[in-house]
Amino acid sequence: MSASKWTVFVCLLKYFLKCSAFEEKTAKPGDNIPFQCEGPTDADIDSVMLRWSRPGLKSEEYVFYFRDKRVHEDFQHESFHRRVELMDPKMKNGKFSVIVKNVTINDSGTYECYVGIKGNKPQLLNTTKLTVTDSGQTAGHIGDGGDKDGGDKDGGDKDGGDKDGGDKDGGDKDGGDKDGHVGLVVGLSVVGVLLLAAGITGGFVMYKKHKGRSTY
Repeated sequence: MSASKWTVFVCLLKYFLKCSAFEEKTAKPGDNIPFQCEGPTDADIDSVMLRWSRPGLKSEEYVFYFRDKRVHEDFQHESFHRRVELMDPKMKNGKFSVIVKNVTINDSGTYECYVGIKGNKPQLLNTTKLTVTDSGQTAGHIGDGGDKDGGDKDGGDKDGGDKDGGDKDGGDKDGGDKDGHVGLVVGLSVVGVLLLAAGITGGFVMYKKHKGRSTY
């Protein structure tokens, strides 16, 4: 079986067995995101009813709604007005994909593609989960909880390190050199007293010898 015939067979099988594809997408605010959806390749645009829905919207509000050969904006949720369009306006070969322009964080969610042919009940053909992330906001959050509050500034060197608990209060500045100076003064005082005592003792001995000589 050729590749083209196999593709047609898979599409038809997926449609009639009510199977649907699933995919996930990640985007940044401002991106234009394609949502893929494929159905019967022989579908006539005149008989196609296409709707892209998002769970959580009101029952009569859709991301995109196409019927009777035109887009019905009155069935479209206001947040998607003028932001959604067909990738192929003629929907050739069963291409029911759309593009959602300028996505925002609020666009994150699940999107479902339903297609009905010739008045038949619409079938779910594709489900896409979109996640829109703002990297700038995430980076700011990391910065708030990092070195600024819990790192070196408050809990590190500033309060519990060298500044308050180190050299300033308990180190060389107050408890080191100061005590050393006191010890030096005391030591010199002791030496002076000893020298003075030795001088007095020597003088007394010389005095006794001199007195003894004077007696004879």
